[in-house]
Amino acid sequence: MTHICRNCKRTFSTELELELHLDTCTQGDLFCDECGERFAERTATEDGWHYRCPNDDCDGEGMGEDIHKVSNVRLEKSV
Repeated sequence: MTHICRNCKRTFSTELELELHLDTCTQGDLFCDECGERFAERTATEDGWHYRCPNDDCDGEGMGEDIHKVSNVRLEKSV
């Protein structure tokens, strides 16, 4: 069975290889409402509890406030 990284679409032959890759994947799984940037979770937190946008020019912070998981972000189609 092939395992695929949901961020960068690389494929791996084992789940362990995928899990190890996810720790260092440079394609982001978080999104900032303030600046619109996408980034890896590890760049946005040091302790796993407090999140801040890694963009120096952005004040976005707080998981669920300004910072969201990409899988939870939905774009609304304007009519």
